[in-house]
Amino acid sequence: MESSQVFALVFKLIGSLALLMFGMKQMSDTLQKMAGPGLRHLLGKMTTNRFTGMLTGILVTAAVQSSTATTVMTVSFVNAGLLTLAQAISVIMGANIGTTLTAWIMSAGFAFNITNLVWPVFMIAIFLIYSKRHENVGEFLFGIAFMFLGLGTLRQTGIDMNLGENESILNFFASFDPQAFTTTLLFLLIGGILTMCVQSSAAVMAITMILCSSGALPIYQGIALVMGENIGTTVTSNLAALTASTQARRAAFGHMFFNLFGVCWILIVFHPFIDAVCNMVGYDATMTKEAVGQAAFLANAAKLSVVLAAFHTCFNISNTGILIWFIPQIERIVCYVIKDKKAADGEDDNEPVRLQYIGGGLIQTPEIAVLQAQKEVAVFSKRMHRMFGMVNDLYAEKSDEKFGEIFKRIEKYEGISDNMEIEIANYLENVGKEHLSDDTKAKIRAMMREISELESIGDACYNLGRTLNRGHEQKREFTEWQSNSITSMFKLVDLALTEMNAKMTEGGGSTPLDTSFRLENEINALRNKLRTDNINFINTHSYDYALGMIFIDIINECEKLGDYVINVVQARTGV
Repeated sequence: MESSQVFALVFKLIGSLALLMFGMKQMSDTLQKMAGPGLRHLLGKMTTNRFTGMLTGILVTAAVQSSTATTVMTVSFVNAGLLTLAQAISVIMGANIGTTLTAWIMSAGFAFNITNLVWPVFMIAIFLIYSKRHENVGEFLFGIAFMFLGLGTLRQTGIDMNLGENESILNFFASFDPQAFTTTLLFLLIGGILTMCVQSSAAVMAITMILCSSGALPIYQGIALVMGENIGTTVTSNLAALTASTQARRAAFGHMFFNLFGVCWILIVFHPFIDAVCNMVGYDATMTKEAVGQAAFLANAAKLSVVLAAFHTCFNISNTGILIWFIPQIERIVCYVIKDKKAADGEDDNEPVRLQYIGGGLIQTPEIAVLQAQKEVAVFSKRMHRMFGMVNDLYAEKSDEKFGEIFKRIEKYEGISDNMEIEIANYLENVGKEHLSDDTKAKIRAMMREISELESIGDACYNLGRTLNRGHEQKREFTEWQSNSITSMFKLVDLALTEMNAKMTEGGGSTPLDTSFRLENEINALRNKLRTDNINFINTHSYDYALGMIFIDIINECEKLGDYVINVVQARTGV
């Protein structure tokens, strides 16, 4: 074979792998876009015990063709307190079984030439996309068509490369003793490294199927590569989760523990287990080319793609069948290895200053990323409520030392609010660059408005702190009427913030706004009354003008804060 033909085949191989990976991603993203809310509802409702959790993981992963997407959705529920870590582990076990459907799809693509069947699908898909009404269905069909076009091209490329007749390749693989334990470990390591390098277990599975179905790679080494791919994909997710939340890292480590344990016990029964799978499929692992001839040998080797898919499924089902009874023990191991992160702000607070949901970590599809962003905005809202609580503490504090400490915390939280706004906005901008549904685009616009108003709440709290600090430095004492008035205003603002956080936690939607609007009107009415009374008290010399200005600055800032609160509520509820 000429060098130009070799280069052409290599580029064809790489290009078909790219088509396969793009098609799977397109199909997965579109399915999540169409069914994301339904899948999240399924995850939240069908995890009452370890078995329903496993079944849910299987169904969701089989639907979206992405165990990573299932894991990310599961972690978001754990972070929100809707699922325990034990329930999440059962879902991840199910996800490992659900993801084996990918191998069966690929084995079907290698069993016969399906390339000619994809062209009508492309034609139908483009009509649906331009119809707008069924755009998502068209994109889903495009993903399927690209995936099967990639598989068909891979199959034909493997045939054109004549790997089963290439003596150098055959001699290379023949140099490894298939019965040796070191050979199994070596190919397991190669599979793991390849998966980490290409960032796609599907691509490594496709390469393995090409090598095996062409007769170049013996089944034992091929399955060792598949086992390595199982470990490699968990290493990738653990590296990605290094900067994520504690629960995300625990879920990723739980995934790795599951696969590592499975590989360890399968190595003990390696050859008997594979022989059992081969017998089930009807593949003769002892057949040699010299004994039966080239045609019979290649016909037998053609079954190897099915053997690989069957092994992948049997391995994950068996491993789940063993480990599902030990989920509490796995949870304890995971929690022991991955400790809770300490608060990053050095204070005795339950919440760290760092972002909890979107600071990095597991790769997310846009629809799920929006869910994570909504949770982060809810954390932002709670933090601003806490900041107002500090203002209340500052107002009540008489000790100079403690007053200074509280004011420093308020200053610090003002910086935190600025940083949170910028980081969440940058995250939403990046998500917004993806191809999103109209509903998701509307959610992103609403969150942009929410974080802007929440940052304004932080500014208002800081301004209140500065005003109180000015009065403290001037040794100003509020009159009894002023103190009672400030206390009344602070109570109304606190109630408004509490109601706002309830809306943020509930997710808005059709939640009634009567309470929020009532509190806003009460704040406005109280501000108007106090402003008039303050002028009267200054004119009657009940207190001087400077103290009156400090007092009315506090009242006016509270009224502004109330306006920001109602803006957040309106953005979240879509009013």
